[in-house]
Amino acid sequence: MHIRIRREILLLLAVALFVSGCAQPKSLYNYNDYSERYYKNKKDVNETTTLELQQSIEKAIEEVGKSRSGRVPPGMYANLGYMYLKAGRSKEALECFKNEKSIYPESTHFMDRIIKKVELEEGVKK
Repeated sequence: MHIRIRREILLLLAVALFVSGCAQPKSLYNYNDYSERYYKNKKDVNETTTLELQQSIEKAIEEVGKSRSGRVPPGMYANLGYMYLKAGRSKEALECFKNEKSIYPESTHFMDRIIKKVELEEGVKK
């Protein structure tokens, strides 16, 4: 009797392990359609594709709460900041660069250089 119960328990455990092993892991970051928009923009750079890429990045950042890590994917803020900078929106660009730096400290050296350069340029424009 005890052997039969043990077999059933082992069988249930094996089935549970098998089923859990087949589950798709949730992505660490939520990129939405960023990859498609990025490729489309690089393939054919124009105002429309650039705007679509910018909106894709902004949407991915907005939906960060739905992701497993609760963090914006690496480089997203930096990329968005660069796009803002090219569009003449320096204040938004600086904010994005600072966000990238705070979320990913390994980018500090690079982001500090960009921030300093943007601040110097803005000092000249004032």
